[in-house]
Amino acid sequence: MFNFVVWDVSPVAVALGPFSVRWYGLLFAGGFWLSYRVLAHVFRREGRPEGDLDALAVYVVVATVVGARLGHFVFYEWDFLLDQPGRWLIKLVTPPFEGLASHGAGIVIFVALYHYARRNGQSYRWLLDRLAIGAALTGGAIRVGNLMNSEIVGKPTWLPWGFIFRQNPEFSPVPRHPAQLYEAIVCGLLFGLLLGWWSRTRERTPEGSLSGLFLLVVFSFRFLFEFQKENQAPFEEGLALNMGQMLSVPAVVVGVGLLVGAYRRKTH
Repeated sequence: MFNFVVWDVSPVAVALGPFSVRWYGLLFAGGFWLSYRVLAHVFRREGRPEGDLDALAVYVVVATVVGARLGHFVFYEWDFLLDQPGRWLIKLVTPPFEGLASHGAGIVIFVALYHYARRNGQSYRWLLDRLAIGAALTGGAIRVGNLMNSEIVGKPTWLPWGFIFRQNPEFSPVPRHPAQLYEAIVCGLLFGLLLGWWSRTRERTPEGSLSGLFLLVVFSFRFLFEFQKENQAPFEEGLALNMGQMLSVPAVVVGVGLLVGAYRRKTH
């Protein structure tokens, strides 16, 4: 007899009449707050003004939310975006913010950080490296939020750690891979690795190395884990690679490029 994990946790953390707070929102915000505290420590240890971090945090938060929402429509609901542009704009900025794409957030964050670096005369790769430490922590918290929502579930499995998602009738009662948890664990381990690397080298860290490792690890594992996930959109059925995998490939290439560039500059 198999003993699977029966996951029957309500996605709502607090409900007061018509007002409710979901675990996903708490974990999303909590991940950002913890990342901010970690980066404040990094800035202090490297002698950087913490005031710079406050402005940077605004760039990152706005870029994350806008990029994740916009990416969802561009990558997964392109037809809706073209057919109903008016409704799309309303849906983009109106709660509940259902549908977030991490690839979209990553692209817009890269652009926002480039603008911030040029405007403030800072090193773009230095910023990417420090933000990568916080991004790993936030990414892990968001994936735990997906677990609390019983969303982004995996394919059926008979492994003993399979989850039965009672809160998601579409996929219950078949035990499934806890794909959200897989990614959360990778992000947590990567956070420890990046923070430990920075702690040993600090300002001597080759610029581009931390962000390169982040992209390489996160999206390599994302590519592999997608094989164990249910597709996120109907158009992905029948494709050799789903949208998450296709978008992960260029992210891995950029990560390798950052790592190679970092060590070439160090050598010279």
